[in-house]
Amino acid sequence: MSLLPRLWTTGSQELDPFRAMRREMENAFRAFDQSSSSPNIGAGAPAISVAETKDAFEVTAELPGVDEKDIKVSLDENQLVISGEKKAETTKEEKDWHVEERSYGSFYRSMSLPFEPEDGAVDAHFDKGVLHLTIKKPARATKLTRTVNIKTGAPPSVEASKSAAPNKAA
Repeated sequence: MSLLPRLWTTGSQELDPFRAMRREMENAFRAFDQSSSSPNIGAGAPAISVAETKDAFEVTAELPGVDEKDIKVSLDENQLVISGEKKAETTKEEKDWHVEERSYGSFYRSMSLPFEPEDGAVDAHFDKGVLHLTIKKPARATKLTRTVNIKTGAPPSVEASKSAAPNKAA
């Protein structure tokens, strides 16, 4: 059992073992950076929420104090990546700091989607420090509920094998 947080796993869909190994190593380093409380390491990974609807996945990421121009959202096959940088304030006044818990620097968050989004399937909005992403599911990934009619009696292949079996009475 992996100790690293994973939203979804891609299973055996990964064809290149080196790519899978690189991705797992990056996830391990990110998890290590998240557990550190030092503000000098960087902003770490933003807190996210993920919800699924019939037609899409909705991802929100908290990015307080980050400018929209400093955020990058990208897709690498089925891997969604949110990255960027939270820049430090530029005023350098001499102050006697008692507590400094705000962090600055680069941030990175990635997750595997259970499908590869089509071109133009991601819609992004940034409002009041929250990034809102809507990732539309491709037609083949949407869940369809169908009703199956149940017939009485044995299936045709069972009936045929019963009548075709030779009688072994000796």
